[in-house]
Amino acid sequence: MATHASALKAHRQSLLHRERARRYRTELRSALREIRALIDGQDSAAVKARLTRVVALIDRTASKGIIHRNAASRYKSRLVARLAGSKPA
Repeated sequence: MATHASALKAHRQSLLHRERARRYRTELRSALREIRALIDGQDSAAVKARLTRVVALIDRTASKGIIHRNAASRYKSRLVARLAGSKPA
């Protein structure tokens, strides 16, 4: 364990950051799970309304450094591709 005051403070801050990041990550994963279920369920009205909120959540977690910006881009790309692939011909 750290003994310097600055190291102790850094440790306290890292614990807070870790908990905050965990909450954001959990919220993101839940939202991704929900929208994937909506896309597979063919409920297009609900999907369009939810997609903008999920994309905003993805961007917010990336801007906070919770996920990498390339991972955020990949999540968004795969959601849109899944949405385009699920439309009836």
